[in-house]
Parts: sequence; structure tokens; C-alpha cells
Amino acid sequence: MKPRVLISPAPLKEIEPVYGPAITAAGGEMVFPERNVQMTEAELMTQLPGCVATLAGSEPYTRAVIAAAAAQGLKIIARAGVGYDGVDLDAATDHGVAVTFAPGTNQDAVAEHTFTLVLALAKNLIAQHTLIKAGQWPRRANLPLRGKTLGVVGLGRIGKAVALRGKAFLMNVVAHEPFPDAAFAAAHGIPLLPFDEVLKQSDWVTLHMPMLAESRQCVNARSLGLMKPTAYLINTSRGGVVNEADLYDALKNKRLAGAGLDVFEEEPPAGSPLLTLDNVVLTAHTAGVDLQSRDDMARVAGQAIAKLLAGDWPADWVVNPAVKEKFFAR
Repeated sequence: MKPRVLISPAPLKEIEPVYGPAITAAGGEMVFPERNVQMTEAELMTQLPGCVATLAGSEPYTRAVIAAAAAQGLKIIARAGVGYDGVDLDAATDHGVAVTFAPGTNQDAVAEHTFTLVLALAKNLIAQHTLIKAGQWPRRANLPLRGKTLGVVGLGRIGKAVALRGKAFLMNVVAHEPFPDAAFAAAHGIPLLPFDEVLKQSDWVTLHMPMLAESRQCVNARSLGLMKPTAYLINTSRGGVVNEADLYDALKNKRLAGAGLDVFEEEPPAGSPLLTLDNVVLTAHTAGVDLQSRDDMARVAGQAIAKLLAGDWPADWVVNPAVKEKFFAR
């Protein structure tokens, strides 16, 4: 019997030729979910039994899901993306499940989307569009980007791509990064500053850090209070790094000029008070997924599954390397 591989994000069925050949060449048989929506924990429980691998989206791979699926043969969770906070890595390692990601595949998509949000806010795009459709002609001066300070929080692959675009807009770029690439920062004239100092200096703060215990709600009433009342916050990283109640309060009371948000604490953000504000621009967690990055992420995930099925170890893609011995012992 061929090893079954669940293609968890149902929309990826449409681009099966991108990732499928690698999986089938390695002897795998692909199966697809029954519904064209992101699966819940309960749905994963029903779809994963009997699968040796899953090409994963943003589904919740909790300890309960992993334990149940590993008991029935799951060995590989290959994320079609660069984040993996939806996967309980400790549980995966405990149960001998290798978790992979797709580095270097979506930083340009996120960087482009970040500046989509920046420009929409700076140029008052949404209000102009709405008013013109209503028969008005709202001509007024908008904000320049040139000469303004862009604060990049998290200068990894994505943060670097954003910083370069900031430079192209003739912005002054500063950054905070706990593990900096000093050569990159020096080459591009980017001062590396403490987090609080980036917030104080910046006209635009853009977040590009992973969702870790130390980054959870690091943007809160205290840190927002350090920002200029004329400043803007952009978040295309993870919703959990921002305390949304504190952000709402700052925006509503004009202690912050505006925000562009692609990610939320709960998705979709139904009922969030942020939806009632006119100084925010919102998108549906789409920053990292344009047509090119979608294909690239899915392709790498398919290749990771193929390599692991063939007994190879794609070390640059495995995010829980401690599982290696247990993985091959299963």
C-alpha cells in the first residue's frame, strides 16, 4: 500500500502539478480534504488517520492531533510556509514526527504586501476610493514616505526584504533584531537599536518577528505608548504579537495615527472592535501568499515530504532536528 499524504489546504488541489510529482515519484499517494476550508482540530482528527505525511497549511496541529495521528502512522508535517507556530513542536518530537518548513519562499510577497498596507494608509486609499464611488472628489494632500523613518522589528529574511523596499522609497530605516546579521545592516546603513528605541524613533513600525513566548503581545499599552501619536503600526507577522484591545484603545483615542493589519489574534476577526475604526486597513492573512510564493512554498513542502519518504534528511528544512533518531527508528 502506498504511503498516504494528506494535502491539508484544500485550495492546493488546484496546483497539484507544482508539488505532486515529487510526492508521487517518492511513492506517495495524495488525498485531499472533504471541504474547501481550513480544517479544525476535530476535522484533522478524522482526516489524518492512515496518513504518513501531511502537506500542511495553518491547521491546528495540537498535541492531541499529533498523538492520535502518530499512533496511526503520521511521521511528517511539512508546512507550506515559513511559520510553524500552529504545530506543537514538542509533541511532534515526542512522537517521532518530523516538522519541516519552506524558508526563503515568501519574503518578497510579505514585503510587497507590507508596503501595500503602508501606501494604502499614507495615501488615504480606502477613503478616497469609497468617497469617489459615492460621487465625491476628496482631493487633499497625503503623506510622503521619503524622509520618514521605517522601524523594522525583526530583521530576518522578511525584515530584510522590507528594509530594502523602505530604502527604495528613500526612507530612513532602523531595526531591532535579537540575532542580527550585522554585515547586512552595515552594508545598507541600518542602525540596530533596542526595541523601545525603534518604537520611539519610527514614523512607521512594521512587525516581522516569529510567534514565541517572548514576543507574545510585545506590542501592548506600554510599547504603544512609546510611539509617536503620528506613527503607524503594520503587522504582517502573527496576530498574537499585538494586544488588540490595547491597539484599539490607542487608535480610537488618536494616540496612534493608524494601523495596517494582515493578521489577528483570532481569524477571521469577527466582532473585533478594530473593524469599527476608519484609521485601519485590514487584509485576510494574505501577505505571504501571492501566486509565486504559494507555488514556491507548496513545491518545497512537497520536496521535503519526498526526501523524507525516500530516507533522506533535509536538514535545512527540518525545524525539530532532535527528532531525527526517533523518526528513523519508527
